Amino acid sequence: MRLNLILVLSLCFCLTFSLAEDQRRPLTRGKRRGVRPKQARKQTSNAVLQQRKTPEGNGQDGSIFIDSYKNTIEPKPNYDMTPGKTEHCVFRGITMFDKTMWSPKPCVTCLCSSGEVVCDQIKCPVLRCQLKFQPVIECCPICIDPVVDVPEYSGDSPVPNDLAELDTETSRSQTDRKERQKKVEEEWIRKKDDERKWRKKQKKKEAERQRKLKKEKTAREKEEEQRRLREEEEERAAAEERRRRMEEHKRVEQERARRLEMEQREMLRALEEAAERAQEVGEGLHGDEANEEEEVVWLRGDVFQMPPVLPTAAPGPPPLPPLQKPSEPGKEKPECTEEEPEMVTTLLPPGCSISDVIVTCENAKLTSIPPLSIPELKSLGLQGNEIKTIPAGAFNGIPNLEWIDFGKNKISSSGIDPQAFKGLKFLSRLYMDGNLLEQIPSELPSTLQELKINENNLKEIEENSFEGLGSLVTLEMEGNLLSEGNVNPQAFKPLKELTYLRLSRNYFRTIPQGLPASLQELYLENNLIEEISETAFNYTTNINVVVLRHNKIDESRIAPLAWINQRNLESIDLSHNNFYLVPSFLPKSLVHLVLTGNQIERIPGYVFAHMEPGLEYLYLSYNKLDGEGIEPESFFGTFNTMTELCLDHNQLTAVPMGVNEMTTLHFLRLNNNKIRHIDEDAICDPLNDDDSHLVVLRLENNLIDARKISPAAFSCVRSSSSVVLKPQRIK
Repeated sequence: MRLNLILVLSLCFCLTFSLAEDQRRPLTRGKRRGVRPKQARKQTSNAVLQQRKTPEGNGQDGSIFIDSYKNTIEPKPNYDMTPGKTEHCVFRGITMFDKTMWSPKPCVTCLCSSGEVVCDQIKCPVLRCQLKFQPVIECCPICIDPVVDVPEYSGDSPVPNDLAELDTETSRSQTDRKERQKKVEEEWIRKKDDERKWRKKQKKKEAERQRKLKKEKTAREKEEEQRRLREEEEERAAAEERRRRMEEHKRVEQERARRLEMEQREMLRALEEAAERAQEVGEGLHGDEANEEEEVVWLRGDVFQMPPVLPTAAPGPPPLPPLQKPSEPGKEKPECTEEEPEMVTTLLPPGCSISDVIVTCENAKLTSIPPLSIPELKSLGLQGNEIKTIPAGAFNGIPNLEWIDFGKNKISSSGIDPQAFKGLKFLSRLYMDGNLLEQIPSELPSTLQELKINENNLKEIEENSFEGLGSLVTLEMEGNLLSEGNVNPQAFKPLKELTYLRLSRNYFRTIPQGLPASLQELYLENNLIEEISETAFNYTTNINVVVLRHNKIDESRIAPLAWINQRNLESIDLSHNNFYLVPSFLPKSLVHLVLTGNQIERIPGYVFAHMEPGLEYLYLSYNKLDGEGIEPESFFGTFNTMTELCLDHNQLTAVPMGVNEMTTLHFLRLNNNKIRHIDEDAICDPLNDDDSHLVVLRLENNLIDARKISPAAFSCVRSSSSVVLKPQRIK
């Protein structure tokens, strides 16, 4: 009987289990939930129904909204509140979007709501069953016996008729929520990973860019250093080459002078011997007639070469190569005497003279270049004549000319043949001052070192005007019609060796552009220059002297960077311009400054302080300086370098402050002012025990009473006779 009962119970249990398995199979095929999913769904449904919490997937980014968190009427649960950012939440270092729901651990659900994290722990219901099972992915145990416990519902909430369907929907909703949450987390992790990779890539790019910039900077610095060293080396080489050439030229000149002196001595001695022999021969052969003929030969002033018999008779080498082929030695004296008249050189034109290798025809009223055949001739002076043309072949007989002077003639540009100077391979100096030239002569020899075209009618300098004159050192074009408008900036480019340029008495309003880098001295006085731009001396890094007197410059028209960084500019002449105060931003290397004849009323403080090593010569004569125009710091920076200071012909009422601190001052001019009294320490510092340094002190034509001057006032003057006090003006 008992066995039958057991079999019936077993059959009922199997049947019940089979029915439960059939109800659970659809969910198992869709979403695996673990062991005994039907009981788990039923248990979860019971918990959801008891707590009145129905999840609903209504987010846009995979977020889960739970309305029961906002409108629950049950007792307040034990929530964990974590403040976060507005519209976003930060939970354990992870940023969550608003309305995002997640489960940080089993049986705990959190929600991001308006910047706050709200967490709730699920309460497990009390199970009234004997067999309980805790699924791996569930937070509450479930029953595995056939007893189904359905709790009663209260209130107005609808109760589903099919608990299995409710359980299936709840499980599917939870599964979808977890999958969406998982996708959100995976997407967030992926974004973070991409962002980290992007930052790493950007950091790598930035590091690579920094390395590249550093490398380029290093390369630029290295290139700049190499360029600077190369320029310095080139400058040193050029300076050494110039020095060598000057020494060579000096040596050659000395050697030539010595040789000429010896030749002259030999010539005089040979002349005396020849005269004696000629006299003896004349007395023995022809008597008085021969003597008269010999006198005619030797007393002519245009004889350049001795007769061919003289080198044979005179001991030593001949003084100069003969102009004509000499007779062969060994011939009898009568034959030589008969040929003597044919060997005399051609007569020079009237008004011309010859001395050694120099022919001078100054003011000889010549209308053309005289035909000469003197190969040894080095210098030809034709100034002060009426020459109008220079034809081709004019110098065929004198190809070794080194110096030609055409000054004060009537030569025009059209009157010079393009091939006129072509055969002169040694020409180094060409003077054409005071003519009618309108442009630079063409086809000048490349050996030319000095060219003067002052006082002409030059109207234009073209780009190729100086083509081929790479050896030109000195160029003068004063007193012409030149301006910045008719001088091509590329015209000076071929002049690689030009160091001395004079453009005075023209019509320039600005400094000419394109000046060569080799230029050392620039003269632009008596022009119309009004300003000095920032780029005026950009390329003339070797400039040493700039003369701009008698122009229209004032202190406001000099650009701050016009010449302050020049390393070699030592002398500037700005006299007779429109300055009202000493200009600022003067070159650091300045040594010599001339500001005479302006309207200067003030010397600003520290205006000379930046100069290295310091200013030595300052000329401020004929200005309007008075007692208030010189500040205590006006001469700051010159106390150990000032050698000569000229403040005469101003309106000073006392010796300026700072003069007594100039320990190297030799010359001081304060004459023609309104000084009335000389303080004891105004000129000489009584505390300075050094030797006397003032050589000349001029104080005449002031209002000084010599009887009131302290004996120690001139203690730094070397000699009392060096102080000029008389005369003084009467009040």
